[in-house]
Amino acid sequence: MNIIIVGAASPWRGGIAHHTALLFQELSKNNAVQVITFKRQYPAFLFPGKTQNEVDEMIRIPTEMRIDSMNPLTWLATGREIKRRKPDLLIFTYSLPFFGPCYGTIARTATRGTETKVLFLCHNIVPHERRPGDVTFTRFALKAADFYIVQSDAVERDLKKFFPGAMYRKIPHPVYNIFGSPVEKRAAREQLGITDERVLLCFGYVRAYKGLRTMLEAMPMILKEMSVRLLVVGEFYDTRETYEQLISDYGLRHNVTVVSDYVANETVALYFSAANVAMLPYTSATQSGIAQIAYNFNKPVIATNVGGLGEVVRDGVTGFVVPPKDPEALANAVLRFFKEEREAEFTAHVEIEKRKYSWEAMANAIDDLFKARIHR
Repeated sequence: MNIIIVGAASPWRGGIAHHTALLFQELSKNNAVQVITFKRQYPAFLFPGKTQNEVDEMIRIPTEMRIDSMNPLTWLATGREIKRRKPDLLIFTYSLPFFGPCYGTIARTATRGTETKVLFLCHNIVPHERRPGDVTFTRFALKAADFYIVQSDAVERDLKKFFPGAMYRKIPHPVYNIFGSPVEKRAAREQLGITDERVLLCFGYVRAYKGLRTMLEAMPMILKEMSVRLLVVGEFYDTRETYEQLISDYGLRHNVTVVSDYVANETVALYFSAANVAMLPYTSATQSGIAQIAYNFNKPVIATNVGGLGEVVRDGVTGFVVPPKDPEALANAVLRFFKEEREAEFTAHVEIEKRKYSWEAMANAIDDLFKARIHR
C-alpha cells in the first residue's frame, strides 16, 4: 500500500512528532510511506516555548516540509501534489482545531476524483484549552475523513458526538520506545546530582491543565510525613512565576527541582530512571503520552482519573488513580506508595501491562480499516 502521512514530524519536536516517526517506522515495514510536514507549524503567538525544532537526531525520519499553517496557497499546492502521487491512503495526525482548515483543505484537494482514502488519527478532538472556532474547524477537518483511529475512551466519545456513525477503531496509545533503555536508578541519580531516597517526576510541558498546581499543593502534606524530591522537568507553556510563587509560599525550595528546558531525547531516560514514580496530576485530559514514556521505562504512575489516564494506569496494579484537583488525595497516594513499598510490585506489573501498547497493533488497525472501507 502507498501511504502518505501529513502532520507534525521531524524536524519539529514534541510528542506528536515522535508519534508520527514511530508510526512511519512501523508502517514502513510493509508499505511505501512518505511523510509531509510543515515548513511553518505554528505562528509565534500560539507557541510560547523556546524553539519548535527538534535538537536531536535520535528520531529523524525522511520528511518533506511543504505546509505553511498560515498560508492557504501551500495547502492547495500540497493537496495537488498528493493527488499527483495517487496514494492509496492519506493519514492526518490530528491534535488541534487550529490545523482543521489546513488539513480539511489538503484532504479535499488531494482526494477529489480519486480512489485515495483518508484516515484521521485523532490524538485529540476537543482541545484541553478551548478557543473560538474550535468546533467549526474540527468538523470541517474530520468531515473529510473516510475513517478514524482514536486512542482513548475520551476521544472516542468526542468523535461520536461529532459523527455518530463514524467508522473507526480504538487502539491504545502505543508506548514511546525512542528514548533508550532504563538506566540503573543509582547511576541515573548520580548523573543528575540527586541524593534523595524518594523521587517524584512531573515530566513534559507545563500547562495549566497538567495540574502542577495540585502537585505543589499536595507537597506540604507529603513532607509532613516523609522527605521527597519533586522533579519538574519541561518547558513552561504557562506563567512560570505563578509556580515559583507557590514553591516559595509553601516552603518547597529544598524539595522541588525545576528543569525548565526542553529535554534532549537522550536525557529523558535519566529523569525517568532516577524517579520512583511518575506523577500525572492532570485536571483534564483525553490521553497523555507521558504515561507511555513512563511505561517504556517500567515506571509506576500516579495519575488523576481524567480522560484516558484511568484506562492506562490500572489503579492498585500499575500505580494509583485519584480524583482531579484534590491535593489531599494526591498526597495520600504518594504516601501510600512509599509506606506500603509498592514500587517493586507496580514495576513488575508495568512490564507486563505495557506489552499491549504496541505499534504493530496500531498498524494492523489501520490496515484493517482500509480493507474494510474499500470492500464496502
